[in-house]
Amino acid sequence: MPGIDESRRFIAVGIAVLTISDTRTLADDRSGDVLVERIAAAGHELAARALVPDDTGHIQAQVKAWIEDPAIEVVIATGGTGVTGRDVTPEAFEALYDKPIPGFGELFRMLSYGKIGTSTIQSRCTAGVARGTYLFALPGSPGACKDAWDDILKSQLDYRFRPCNFVELLPRLLEHERRGGAAG
Repeated sequence: MPGIDESRRFIAVGIAVLTISDTRTLADDRSGDVLVERIAAAGHELAARALVPDDTGHIQAQVKAWIEDPAIEVVIATGGTGVTGRDVTPEAFEALYDKPIPGFGELFRMLSYGKIGTSTIQSRCTAGVARGTYLFALPGSPGACKDAWDDILKSQLDYRFRPCNFVELLPRLLEHERRGGAAG
C-alpha cells in the first residue's frame, strides 16, 4: 500500500511559487498563499515567490531564471491554465520541458472530476522536467491549488513516500548530460 515510510528521513526541497495573473497582486494572491502555507507546513523551503502577467515571455523569463538557480528544485505556478485567450501558461511551460509528465495533468483532472464534475475538462494543468527542475502549472483557484498539493504534490514531493516519489529522482534528472548524450 502506498504511504509514508517512517524509516526514511524527510528531505526538504527548494520550491518557488509563481502566480500568473493580469489582475492579482501578491497582496491578494489567495492561490499563491495556499501553496506557500502548504509548502511550509510540509517542511519544504519557499525558495522564491513572484507574480507575472499572463504573457508567455514574462512567464518563461521567470521560470528560466529559477531553473538556473540551484536552490530551486521545484517550480509551482498557479493561473493561466484555462482555455481563454489570455491563458498561456501551458504553452509557456511545455516549450521549456525536456520531459513532460503527462500523468500529472491526467491525475489532477481525474481527482478534480469528483469535486467539480465535467468542469475539470477546462483545466490544462501540466507538469514536466526542465534542466533538472520540476515544473508544475496549476489552475488559478485556491481550491485547485489545495487539491493539487493535498492529493498529489504533498506525497510526490516527500522523499519518504513509497513506492516512489519525485524527490528520490532529483539526483538522476540530468543523467543524460553526465553521459554526454541527448535527452530522450
